[in-house]
Amino acid sequence: MTPVVIFTTSSDIEASVVSALLESHGITNFRLSGNPQAIWPMVVHSLGSIRIAVAEDAAEDAQQVIESHREVVGSRVVRLRDEFDELQSRIGYRFRDRGMLEHALTHRSRAAEDQSGGVADNESLEFLGDAVLGLVVADALYRRFPDFDEGLKSKIKASVVSTTSLARHAEAIRIGEHLLLGRGEEKTGGRFKQALLADAFEALIAAIYLDGGLEAAAGFLRRELDQDLEAGATQTVVGHDYKSALQERLQALGRALPEYRVASSTGPDHRKVFTIEVLVGGEVLASASGLAKKLAEQEAARQALAQLM
Repeated sequence: MTPVVIFTTSSDIEASVVSALLESHGITNFRLSGNPQAIWPMVVHSLGSIRIAVAEDAAEDAQQVIESHREVVGSRVVRLRDEFDELQSRIGYRFRDRGMLEHALTHRSRAAEDQSGGVADNESLEFLGDAVLGLVVADALYRRFPDFDEGLKSKIKASVVSTTSLARHAEAIRIGEHLLLGRGEEKTGGRFKQALLADAFEALIAAIYLDGGLEAAAGFLRRELDQDLEAGATQTVVGHDYKSALQERLQALGRALPEYRVASSTGPDHRKVFTIEVLVGGEVLASASGLAKKLAEQEAARQALAQLM
């Protein structure tokens, strides 16, 4: 029996929703393109469209089911649960091209199961997202910690862009719930794998960049990574323990022990910037600013130590 095309879309997710909708009404359906006489080929158009077809005697019923779920304007079928709306609310960005977001969430296991070759995975987006992430983080470190040397900045950056860090952010925005996975990856817990979540987070960065530009991607990352930058800086600088090193150096020189005082604090309570001075024998040797007193103290000690070496 000749198949009848009853729905066309460029979205793999929308095609899946329509297919599931028809199946829930007992209507067997297929994806196809090219020659409509083919034996139910699951093929995607060269232009990226996906066609849903049913047997000729079921076409009228299928169209009625679809129409009952169609929006008033346009031809898009309303999803019973729009997974993208929830995710876009959590990331604070709404896509002009939702297909870009769908692409970012498509794992290679899902693409491999599609025999048509019309479904692209997110690996190229991961590559681009990694570059955008590196640029934004490097720019933030340069502007926020101008006195830090290259080694310190590199260590902070490494902690912020690590797989563990990115996976944690992916979990916070619940990317795993929206991933498009193959059956095998689904069965082995792909939605909870750190490496997979981190890759999807990078792909999401690239999708935002391509859809809205660098400022949109940078805005998203600033919201996500701001606290990580401060925590990474504090941990890295404190890890060097410049305060202890300064104290040891002063003792070796026979000088008084250092004292630290808050020279000023500015900004709102939730983002107050502290300026710390380190004094030796009443003399200010150095000062530094930071969102945490410990971070500013360590940086002031580092600068004072550099003067004494």
